[in-house]
Amino acid sequence: MRTPLTIALLALPLAPQAAQPDLLPVRQISLELARDLASAAVDACRKDGYNVAAVVLDRTGDVQVALRDTLASRHTLEIAARKAGMSIMSGSDSGEFRSARDDIRPELNHIDGLIVMDGALPIRAAGSLVGAIGVSGAPGGDKDAACAAAALKAAEERLEFAP
Repeated sequence: MRTPLTIALLALPLAPQAAQPDLLPVRQISLELARDLASAAVDACRKDGYNVAAVVLDRTGDVQVALRDTLASRHTLEIAARKAGMSIMSGSDSGEFRSARDDIRPELNHIDGLIVMDGALPIRAAGSLVGAIGVSGAPGGDKDAACAAAALKAAEERLEFAP
């Protein structure tokens, strides 16, 4: 037997699922900002006497800019890109991720585009993840990460007030 309340509830249209727009606005790192970040990272490492590569990936993990200092090993480009890939995947500092999830490092290192090593940082603009910067070639991932951090610091105002 249906009560008046049941009948009223059945007469109401079903609540629509939370409607999602067909097109989503996204923040995308520009070529100019990516170039400036990579250049600033290479310059920061040069000041400390290190020849490195710096790779900036966009939010989807595609290479936006790759720079290799004149005397940096050719392998530094791939390593820097894979470090940045780890930072995109985790949304965090690659060194912090390594410390927190060392238990799955061997498995992740077998995935194309990822390597669990220190030296990459996420790039956030106005709170959104827009990319990552990876550095390779300094004598230690902590030094690579310091160069990436110096690059982000140099562009801090551009990232903080992104439209």
